[in-house]
Amino acid sequence: MQKRSRWRGLVVLRRLLIGAICSIAAVALLSVHVHIFLSSKVPDFSDSYKLPTQHEIGFQRLSTERKWVQELAPPHLSKAPLPSRKLDGASGILDLDKLWKPPQNRDFVPCVDPGANYTSPAESQGYLLVHTNGGLNQMRAGICDMVAVARIINATLVIPELDKRSFWQDSSNFSDVFDEDHFISALAYDVKVIKKLPKELATAPRAVKHFRSWSGIDYYQNEIASMWADYQVIRAAKSDSRLANNNLLPDIQKLRCRACYEALRFAPQIEAMGKLLVDRMRSYGPYIALHLRYEKDMLAFSGCTHDLSPAEAEELRMIRENTAYWKVKGIDSREQRAKGYCPLTPKEVGIFLMALGYPSSTPIYIAAGEIYGGDSHMADLQSRYPILMSKEKLASIDELEPFANHASQMAALDYIVSVESDVFIPSYSGNMARAVEGHRRFLGHRKTISPDRQDSLVHLFDKIERGSLKEGKNLSNKIMELHRKRQGSPRKRKGPISGTKGMDRFRSEEAFYVNPIPDCLCHKEPPDMNTSIIIR
Repeated sequence: MQKRSRWRGLVVLRRLLIGAICSIAAVALLSVHVHIFLSSKVPDFSDSYKLPTQHEIGFQRLSTERKWVQELAPPHLSKAPLPSRKLDGASGILDLDKLWKPPQNRDFVPCVDPGANYTSPAESQGYLLVHTNGGLNQMRAGICDMVAVARIINATLVIPELDKRSFWQDSSNFSDVFDEDHFISALAYDVKVIKKLPKELATAPRAVKHFRSWSGIDYYQNEIASMWADYQVIRAAKSDSRLANNNLLPDIQKLRCRACYEALRFAPQIEAMGKLLVDRMRSYGPYIALHLRYEKDMLAFSGCTHDLSPAEAEELRMIRENTAYWKVKGIDSREQRAKGYCPLTPKEVGIFLMALGYPSSTPIYIAAGEIYGGDSHMADLQSRYPILMSKEKLASIDELEPFANHASQMAALDYIVSVESDVFIPSYSGNMARAVEGHRRFLGHRKTISPDRQDSLVHLFDKIERGSLKEGKNLSNKIMELHRKRQGSPRKRKGPISGTKGMDRFRSEEAFYVNPIPDCLCHKEPPDMNTSIIIR
């Protein structure tokens, strides 16, 4: 009887255990089924939606977290789908993260502090007036060079006058584009800077001088500084490329970098608008800033007419003929293109980006003015990459109104968005491209892909046009290999081309502001391993 009771107890216990196990299994199966059902829903990307309202977006740059404040998007701006994490590229499945990964900085860090023997400015010998020339980035470089020149010749620098007579006819003053007060205070230990020439010197003897291009310290200390004996004011008629790229005193080179990357900030209203544009681009995910230098002035100046109609080519020729300060008039467009002197066309840029592996969902910011030919020349690029944005698309008319009709201020907005981009790609190595590349190097070698526009790339595009080469794996492999070492990795600034002489020798050098190595970026010193560590 006792055995039977014990047996019945075991049977009941076994039934209870079986029931519990079945219940757990049923719940687990139901959970998996529900999860699969919910996650199997394909997101509908056809419905556009506005950018989020105010919230903070944080992202890290050079181990320092910068937080931009996200503003409400303008009513016309809607958001497209974010890029997928994987893509079927020409060479198979590529990890999209690799396309955004910056090059190794090899422990290079900014080193712009003056040396131990550097002193505050010596007694001023006179006043240096500067008339800058060119577009925004040409003027930026010239201003920074003139800061160094003022230091060399012991001059008080008067806030430079911006170019108002160039192709763009921009009436902006220095304070409209740059933070004037910060510029003066940031350079106080280097050069005395004042806003205006004192009234009592309005009629003082002054010399107007065209400083010699790419000159060294001897030229300024001897030929220019000697002019103080006869003049109280020296006016530099032009500011571009007036200081040598290389072989200057280390403290002068470091001063150029401090002027460019620390003192010469944009005006507060430009900085604020630029950061807002960066925010709105970042809401789409990682983005490319494409400096698409396919604008009327560039094409007219360079004589590049590839893929243009005869009427368009003639229009550009007439602009070149009627612009007096453009000295070269007769230009062979085919020869220019073969030598790499022409910007990539929008169509060529699209082929280039696809060959590198960037998917069609990649957000692209067009850093440029009005594209020549408008939609007719942008159609192919737009069909490949639908998320083509610009300041005009990201901001409302009212938001851009303070900067409208001022080419330098609009270019400054493009500059900010380009420097902050995940990848920067210039279609032409002009002043903007060189300035942004150098700034990105200084900030930690952010990824910058420089298309090799010379024979190899042009040859590939021509073969595609003739039908002897198709887009796909073969083209992708060729272009990737061609640009494997053209992505902004640290390297020493290039010197002159062998065999060149005179001014051509200086002209062939890589410009100082394109690559601040070795003057302003140095290897980070390793920690002292002999230092004792006290553990408490």
